[in-house]
Amino acid sequence: MLDIKFLRENPEIVKQNIRNKFQDSKLPLVDEVIQLDSDYRAYKQEADTLRGGRNKLSKQIGMLMGQGKREEAEAVKAQVSANAKRLAELEVLEEEYQEKIKKIMMIIPNIIDPSVPIGKDDSENVEVQRYGEPVVPDFEIPYHTEIMEALSGIDLDSARKVAGNGFYYLMGDIARLHSSIISYARDFMIDRGFTYCVPPFMIRSEVVTGVMSFAEMEAMMYKIEGEDLYLIGTSEHSMIGKYIDTILEEDSLPHTLTSYSPCFRKEKGAHGIEERGVYRIHQFEKQEMVVVCKPEDSVVWFDKLWQNTVDLFRTLDIPVRTLECCSGDLADLKVKSIDVEAWSPRQKKYFEVGSCSNLGDAQARRLRIRVNGKNGKYFAHTLNNTVVAPPRMLIAFLENNMNADGSINIPKSLQPYMGGKTIISKK
Repeated sequence: MLDIKFLRENPEIVKQNIRNKFQDSKLPLVDEVIQLDSDYRAYKQEADTLRGGRNKLSKQIGMLMGQGKREEAEAVKAQVSANAKRLAELEVLEEEYQEKIKKIMMIIPNIIDPSVPIGKDDSENVEVQRYGEPVVPDFEIPYHTEIMEALSGIDLDSARKVAGNGFYYLMGDIARLHSSIISYARDFMIDRGFTYCVPPFMIRSEVVTGVMSFAEMEAMMYKIEGEDLYLIGTSEHSMIGKYIDTILEEDSLPHTLTSYSPCFRKEKGAHGIEERGVYRIHQFEKQEMVVVCKPEDSVVWFDKLWQNTVDLFRTLDIPVRTLECCSGDLADLKVKSIDVEAWSPRQKKYFEVGSCSNLGDAQARRLRIRVNGKNGKYFAHTLNNTVVAPPRMLIAFLENNMNADGSINIPKSLQPYMGGKTIISKK
């Protein structure tokens, strides 16, 4: 959410940012919120004047009564009564206009970083760099569920009977591989200085609207019937929510956290949910990284975060590339975002396995996360990035570590988490 003062003083910058994100339907909101803000400040000024005059008038009544000037005192009392009635009206207007302004400000997108490429959608995202040599073996790579089924590692039919499409049972060595990757990612991030955390898997609506846009919320979140609780779509929501209504000491920053959680997503309108696979699913597990820092440090932390994901995938012998998200592909709260994509030997192309985002002070402003600095209080910056998100990550792992006989090599870095296994073979 933008600072209303910034919008008030820079309406054309805000409008151009909206155009850059190809959201022209939101352009009228800028002038609308400026007018609402002007009216609100006028009402507030009048109300503050009336509040400030109450004590003065009360003293005046006492003085007049003490002097025996009853008629004059009654006239002042009438004025006090009229002022009180007007103040009550103004306080209703203040609350009403504050809510209107907040509602619009929650819709106007954050100002994107000048380095973000301008483009309409993800088809115009820009490749930044490749890491590792993409290899296409001289044997056919089966579809990922076929690989898992051949290793007795997945049961989709039973899951469909139990929960419907978009769910799965992972079994045996594949289930163990899934858990091993999560554990390895956890320790990888701990070794890089991050504090490990297991957060709540449900959050209140105030946190939901603090960390994401209304459109994302509608498309992603599952609501708990009869309660003000939502299942998390990713642990970063719960992790940022940890700081709601807090004032952090500047010397304590940055806060660097890595969190594990299951994730639950509607995937509303998503293509592929009916497919026999685990690329788009309603439930999965994830290792995440979150940073809360000073504004001047967020650019440096952004580069550190996506590099962590690249480094982890390379230790597992998976080629990856980084992709700069264009303006039209950025969610409204994001300042800048880079996707990490893994190589798929079967498809002979890269596909997304993680996303790194700098949200500036947008989430902090919504959730009231402030820093007590040397020159006063200010809003922190927040960032997040995927470490690994199996089972999608398993697709890349299985395809890139597969042998001609259908067995799967276990990279050296992962072997201790697999009980010393060096290979997964058909039983």
